[in-house]
Amino acid sequence: MLSLRAAPPQSAPGHRGGWLSPVSVPAYWAAAAFAACAAFAGAVALFSTNDLHRLWGLIAGCAYVAAAMAVLVWRSRGIDLALVLSVAGALVTPLFWNAADGQRQPEVAVIARSAGQLVHDHSPYQSVASLATTHDPNAYNPYLPVMALFGIPRALFGSHVITDPRVWFGLAFVVVFWLALRMAGARNSVRWTVFIAASPVIAFELAVGGTDVPILALMCLGFALLWQHPRFALAGVALGLASAAKATAWPAVIVAAVLIGMRDGKRPVLVFLGSALAACAAIVAPVAILWPGALADNTILFPLGLADIRSAAASPLPGHVLADSGPVGHLVAVGLLVLAGAAIAASLVVRPPRTVPAAVWRLIIGLTLMFLLAPATRFGYFIYPASLLLWLEVSQLGLRQSTVEEAAAAAGQAQGRVASAAGPA
Repeated sequence: MLSLRAAPPQSAPGHRGGWLSPVSVPAYWAAAAFAACAAFAGAVALFSTNDLHRLWGLIAGCAYVAAAMAVLVWRSRGIDLALVLSVAGALVTPLFWNAADGQRQPEVAVIARSAGQLVHDHSPYQSVASLATTHDPNAYNPYLPVMALFGIPRALFGSHVITDPRVWFGLAFVVVFWLALRMAGARNSVRWTVFIAASPVIAFELAVGGTDVPILALMCLGFALLWQHPRFALAGVALGLASAAKATAWPAVIVAAVLIGMRDGKRPVLVFLGSALAACAAIVAPVAILWPGALADNTILFPLGLADIRSAAASPLPGHVLADSGPVGHLVAVGLLVLAGAAIAASLVVRPPRTVPAAVWRLIIGLTLMFLLAPATRFGYFIYPASLLLWLEVSQLGLRQSTVEEAAAAAGQAQGRVASAAGPA
């Protein structure tokens, strides 16, 4: 795992306990990380057929190259300059450039429109009657009500750069992900947050769309609140809010509940589930009661490919390939998706996770299978398992470093006591 500060001269590069900590790593490893990011951005710029994606790849690739050079040339503070260059070039510049030009993926417009409907019509969804007469897949809003909140600034104050939903997606991610790292015990959480926000995993998604970014940050926060000093009610609120934004977060609630049940007992499970359901229901229940048909059509039937119009989400992944082959293939894809969910559920029963890392790994596997087999899917959805893995690795590095430092301090105290006892009377 890579760090966010170049190693001091006295570091021993061959010693894992030294350079794998979040505060000390050889400069060439940090440079290699930025070089890998540059290679990804260059591939996007060269091979993507989407002009929005190619623009990001061109700008971000130059920024990553400059960041790698900064780390190698300026050994003492190069990593800080590299972080500034990468986040400015890979995230801030393309995001605000696209926002100023109105360039965006369709989901950003869906969020903005749903927020306008929420403000003026009190529902973020078009009615069943309206959907029955449309031929535009973007008329559907597959997100749960929380997502509309990110479009409220635009609905209230008009179309400006600062009211673009992506700006608010990004702010929410930075704050919540930083908090998730802090709660999990990661070191240098500010640098790690900047590094991960500037990496292609987040920056690419956020510059062009970004709807999944705040949800995955809430998922990380939910598990962070269950790690060192469990806060079951707060963890439930975090995952409940994520679940009220997109159904992608629902598996996280199930995995977390199993973890708590095995590790902490029945009462903490009830506290967690109660707070999660309360947070989710407080936002979703009013819409479900007042507009049940619209909610079902937009957030259930449309994502599953059962509406009159097919989703525009398409990537050459197994689920979409099967669903695109015809009605039988679509049924097979849905059936495989259900079987995969059942297999993950069975694994939770047969071998339930007893630690947060084990639970997060089970979630990563489950989400990966879900994205592979979903009838309507995109490569971008893999931002969830990738970001969960990054958060987990960074947090574990911090915990391991803390353990090493505590052991060293204890050994030093023990040696001091021995020396004191052996001294002259």
